Amino acid sequence: MAGTSGRSAFRLQHGKRGEIIPDMQHLSRLAFAFASIMLMLLALLLIAFGMFDLLATLGRSWHDGRDAVLQAISYVVISVAVFDVAKYFVEEEVIEARGKQSLSQARASLTKFITTIVIAVFIEGLVGVFEASNKHPVDILYPASLLVVATIIVLALAAFQRISIGAEREKKKEGIAE
Repeated sequence: MAGTSGRSAFRLQHGKRGEIIPDMQHLSRLAFAFASIMLMLLALLLIAFGMFDLLATLGRSWHDGRDAVLQAISYVVISVAVFDVAKYFVEEEVIEARGKQSLSQARASLTKFITTIVIAVFIEGLVGVFEASNKHPVDILYPASLLVVATIIVLALAAFQRISIGAEREKKKEGIAE
């Protein structure tokens, strides 16, 4: 190509102080948007598979229907968690796509995200305990460990909340802007 002197046809835009920000922000937003759409579609597909399996099982045997209902609940719980993660990505990375957040904004955002995951893990653990107690009581260790892990995550989130609120108070005492 004449006039390009061997340079790439793609040009990076430079922000203040020569930073390559605008194009990377757009690329990042597009990547998060695409990933979010894929996650939402896969979550809906998982619900559809769960309902299809449930209806097929109920069509064959009402006795096996209880297990299919529990499996469908698991699919829905996982799907809701995946869908909420995708929604979080859209809200935080696609729509708002802000740079630095205040401590309180970061805490609220992380709390919302972790809470969704914890709820899904708790429900999955409860469904697993119920399934294991009815079929094979010796298999109760895994779902019970899910409940323990979810409890540890809640305690870690509480510690994070306490520490971050303390840091916010310290910043306010010192008069440091967020």
